Amino acid sequence: MQAIVNCKIILPQKILENHVILFETTIESIIPLENFAPATCERVFDAHGDYVAPGFINMHIHGCAGADVMDTEPSALQTMRKALISTGVTAFLPTTMTYNFPRIYQALDNIRNSMSKEIGARVLGCNLEGPYISQEFKGAQAPENILQADFSKIEKYADVIKIITVAPEKLPDEEFLQLCKKNKIIISLGHSGATYEEAMSAISKGATHVTHLFNAMTAFHHRNPGLAGAALDSNVNCELIVDNIHVHPAVQRLVYKVKGKSTIILVTDSMRACLQEDGISELGGQKVFVHNKIATLEDGTIAGSVLTMDRAIMNFLTNTGALLTDVIAMVTVNPAKELGLYKQLGSISPGKKADMVIFDNKINIKTTFIKGVQVFQK
Repeated sequence: MQAIVNCKIILPQKILENHVILFETTIESIIPLENFAPATCERVFDAHGDYVAPGFINMHIHGCAGADVMDTEPSALQTMRKALISTGVTAFLPTTMTYNFPRIYQALDNIRNSMSKEIGARVLGCNLEGPYISQEFKGAQAPENILQADFSKIEKYADVIKIITVAPEKLPDEEFLQLCKKNKIIISLGHSGATYEEAMSAISKGATHVTHLFNAMTAFHHRNPGLAGAALDSNVNCELIVDNIHVHPAVQRLVYKVKGKSTIILVTDSMRACLQEDGISELGGQKVFVHNKIATLEDGTIAGSVLTMDRAIMNFLTNTGALLTDVIAMVTVNPAKELGLYKQLGSISPGKKADMVIFDNKINIKTTFIKGVQVFQK
């Protein structure tokens, strides 16, 4: 048995003090400090008054530490998995780009093979961003590879794909949405010029998620609210990239007031330049320039981010004044529930995997555990 003492335990509804977490590969129990017998444990970790939370889950990430999901070498995912633990991320969805299908299949094969390996942050499956998106709102996606939605192209990877981004106004019929639902693939609306009515129609047919709210979609307008308006006027889960570049702090506050804690999911949408110095990088086969933490294509289009999840949490806390329990839920409870993994991940509860992170009041990561093993220590 192992234990964490002298900690503030972040639970979904409250922060618990003067208690001890007992764990092995799973969390065994949370007991009052006065009932703890140190001699019963092989190892006791002193959190020195810092917070303990469930490991963070990143649902939308393209790369970091010089590696990218679309790299052909399987070692790229290994690099990402090892690097992410220093940011508190213990599980993630490697996210693809709009490439030709042979390259996409190679990425999906690498992801499938990585899902069963234990070498760092867990690979939970794939977030397929494109190629079934809008040319007009492609963002940093390569336009020559954008296609009309065809489920037969991805059917053999239905076990790997956990979420897929589509532009609803570009779907030829309802069959694609029906097949995604049948195969338990989360339908996300994004990279889209959909009207409010088109977006709400797709939501009524099974879309439950919106890809990086406000980015790569029509701007919200009081007479034409578009996809952003539909996202705010429904109970879909909304991704937010809170690097203060993609979404202004004031808008982050407004989204929190409208959506509350239960349907916001903080993501990084980071690229290979994340956790590296400024300079020239790459995303989706396109040259990217990173300067002062801003990543753009040559034409100035924002190209992903270099945001890390620990900084995302701190930014959102600072910008919104939200409760720490609420913000931690946006990177633990909410993604775990949407992925159908809440019985295993997403909170510090007996029986769940001992994926945990210790951090201070500035969200500086001190220690990360995966399956009860200390995989990072600052």
